[in-house]
Amino acid sequence: MRIGVLCGGRSAEREVSLRSGAAVYEALLAAGYTDVVKIDVGMDLVEQLKGNKIELAFLALHGKYGEDGTIQGLLEMLDLPYTGSGVLASALAINKIATKKIFNMEGIPTPKFTVVTKGDIAHKGFEEIALQVVEYVGIPAVVKANTQGSTIGIAFVHRIEEMGPAIQSAMEYDNDVLIETFVSGVEVTASVLGNKEPMPLSLIEITSVTGIYDYQAKYTPGMSDHIIPPRLPEEIQEQIKELAVKAYLAVGCQGLGRVDFIIAGETIYALEINTLPGMTNTSLFPDAARYMGIEFPDLVDRLVKLALEK
Repeated sequence: MRIGVLCGGRSAEREVSLRSGAAVYEALLAAGYTDVVKIDVGMDLVEQLKGNKIELAFLALHGKYGEDGTIQGLLEMLDLPYTGSGVLASALAINKIATKKIFNMEGIPTPKFTVVTKGDIAHKGFEEIALQVVEYVGIPAVVKANTQGSTIGIAFVHRIEEMGPAIQSAMEYDNDVLIETFVSGVEVTASVLGNKEPMPLSLIEITSVTGIYDYQAKYTPGMSDHIIPPRLPEEIQEQIKELAVKAYLAVGCQGLGRVDFIIAGETIYALEINTLPGMTNTSLFPDAARYMGIEFPDLVDRLVKLALEK
């Protein structure tokens, strides 16, 4: 079976995706897959897939056009199996606003939030909208571009005069912006592996040198620490795992995913779901698997098999 590792792409996370793709490519070879092709996704993707006679696509893409359902829809039309979630789950999970609404419907606790659109700004202006947002979610708050990953388009607002510029900055990446109450606590991520009966992997507590797990902290060696298992009571850890699987199934994820949480005292808040988490040497998902004895070559082998089960 010829596997195409799809990476790169056109999103703001292109460089991270290239690194994930390179790591996956090497891991597939180490797992015994001898017919593997690395493909930098561009406008000629269909030609590349056909020209290379790809029989399964291993998705190492991140962000727009990678984990938003678009590439998944294209592969469905080409009748090519692929790793990770399908069209609908991918589109829902990359949309932070839709994900938060699903969390609310499913009774999964999440910080209080509101939404600002470009239409709102055109009608009322940044200043009036900023005042309304602060009145609803309070200060401090977190401003997020709706469909970006790797903390791109995110800002932490500590003063009311910072809210308008933060929303304006986020709108450089997206027409819709999510603003949620900032919750101070322990950052924990829960990786999930599987299709119909997914299993949670080891939880990871995240700390960073700067105190903020931003793009630099995520992808610069030495800028963050992954603490496995997290420094939390066992009962809390089990609750997080249960909520992670519940969120994963509620959105309809398959193959793999990662649910991010903040734990404040004994209160657990789900933040978002990543359907194609990073696969670099500093990434969380491979670390969680490795702690459970699943080395990277075995992990990519499992993901290929899960793709063929769908």
